Amino acid sequence: MPAKGKHRRPKSRSLNRGIAFVGTGGAALVLPVIGATAASAAPAGAAKAEAVQASPAAKPAAAKTYTVVAGDSLSAIAREHSLSGGWKKLYEANRDALGDNPGLIHPGLKLTLGKKAEKADASRASAERADRSERKGATEVQPAAAKKAYTNDLDGWIRESLDIMAQHGIPGTYEGIHRNIMRESSGNPLAMNNWDINAQNGTPSKGLLQVIAPTFEAYHVPGTSTDSFDPVANITAACNYAADRYGSIDNVNGPY
Repeated sequence: MPAKGKHRRPKSRSLNRGIAFVGTGGAALVLPVIGATAASAAPAGAAKAEAVQASPAAKPAAAKTYTVVAGDSLSAIAREHSLSGGWKKLYEANRDALGDNPGLIHPGLKLTLGKKAEKADASRASAERADRSERKGATEVQPAAAKKAYTNDLDGWIRESLDIMAQHGIPGTYEGIHRNIMRESSGNPLAMNNWDINAQNGTPSKGLLQVIAPTFEAYHVPGTSTDSFDPVANITAACNYAADRYGSIDNVNGPY
């Protein structure tokens, strides 16, 4: 019995032996255990790395909506949600839904808050700027035509009359008009004949081309003065009459 106790190795020695055995000839037995530990650890690390890599990039905050309740106002909603620009920005972003009066909000109405509202506001402002630029460009490219100026003398009166006659298809030339004016009135727009048969009949000849009242009224050209002493009105009415009676003022070479 004592002999058995002499050759029995302590448990600590048995453990050392087991370690030695594993270290010399049992590597194949130990490696699976170590490998299993490493294998179980590696996937966890890899999974963590993959999870980090697979996480989507941070997205901008989505636009929020708010449903109006009784007692709400745009200013209160803007203040409660700390909206940049206050109630005015909130109104501009939701103008299509609110209409022209920002005070007429009603329960159940959905308002857009946040980025989407700011984007809509920016888009509207951009469109307005583009529209203003387009209108400005059109104005600069197509300026209003300046009204033609005429001198306030016989030359200017004849030239203005010729332009009006051209618009109404009335024939006549500068030379024909000037020639007849000099014979009839010597260029005096206030000339009046008080002695001929027309005067005796109560309708004296008046103006540059000595037109009587009935003739002036019958051949008055629209757009000119109704005063028969007005130089341009007198010339155009007389030329209109001459065109009807003689074919053109150019064909008149004496009293008409």
